[in-house]
Amino acid sequence: MTIFVAVLALLAGSVLISAFAGKMHIPYPALLALGGVALALSPISIPISLDPELVLALLVAPALVDAAYDVSSHDLKAYWVVITCLVFCAVGLTTVAVAFVAHQFVPGLPLSAAIALGAIVAPPDAAAAAVILRHLNAPRRIAVALEGESLLNDASSLLVYRFSVGAVVGGGHFHAWSVAPVFLVSVLGAVIIGPLLAVANIWLTRRMNDIQNAIIIQFVSSFGVWLLADALDMSAVLAVVSYALTLGVYSPVQLPARLRRPSQAVWKTAVLALNAFAFVFIGLELRPILAAAPATQLKSWFWFAGAVLTTVIGVRIIWAMFYNTLARTSLGRNGILMPPGSKATWQGGLIIS
Repeated sequence: MTIFVAVLALLAGSVLISAFAGKMHIPYPALLALGGVALALSPISIPISLDPELVLALLVAPALVDAAYDVSSHDLKAYWVVITCLVFCAVGLTTVAVAFVAHQFVPGLPLSAAIALGAIVAPPDAAAAAVILRHLNAPRRIAVALEGESLLNDASSLLVYRFSVGAVVGGGHFHAWSVAPVFLVSVLGAVIIGPLLAVANIWLTRRMNDIQNAIIIQFVSSFGVWLLADALDMSAVLAVVSYALTLGVYSPVQLPARLRRPSQAVWKTAVLALNAFAFVFIGLELRPILAAAPATQLKSWFWFAGAVLTTVIGVRIIWAMFYNTLARTSLGRNGILMPPGSKATWQGGLIIS
């Protein structure tokens, strides 16, 4: 009963914070995380603890499905160079830079562990970017670039994290040639299994007359895609994204409006609630960290966290502005770095930063 009351209280508080953030034009994830920090620093006991694997499946999977479903596959193809550079170059450079900074602060930290830390913090949050874009009324090219990146940057960082953790467990040894086949199977398998399961979902949903049952099937299948891909050692993020993209292309054609409209309303509500829990839990993680920190090292821990945060923001700005400058050269004008008809501006690069 205590856990049930705590969940209700967190949900109610999250809704109030989200509503306040909307009126103040502030990204609600930031306020929710700060709310979680405030709870962590308070004497209030929150008897909730989630397994990390459960957090990924429960909170990340539906958010990715909701975001990918609304993205235009045509736009992704048009801006694939911009999105790819953000997903791999920006995330990769951030991972390396954070690993270097972490190693400087903690000389004894294994390189694989430092890379794992970099992979965790490298991808920017999708929900915060979406909220900011709504209030900025940014050009479509910027919105497409950030939306596309938000769908795939978690996949690239999670793959790096997974291999880094494997290296830590294996004694710190990491060989690219040994993980390359696993990487290819993980990516290709996910890209294949996602669309296949989406087609199966559409086929099953079309044969249901009951709207409630159809929506339940949608949620079960979305979680099922993540769990199946994870069980097969494939990229769960890529599997869910390819699954949702396929649904976004074929559902409007294959499914009647009487099924699509109610399901969209339910999905938006569920994703908002799950996002609220996710960011509150992020803030609450401060409590066990403070409990585990020796009093003599707490100050150095904060300096370390500040250095990592500064590195993440700095590398992001440097890369975005570098790409933006390069896109204004002949490479951009010839349609290599930017789609034909698109124009890169320093304002756009600053917004993406």
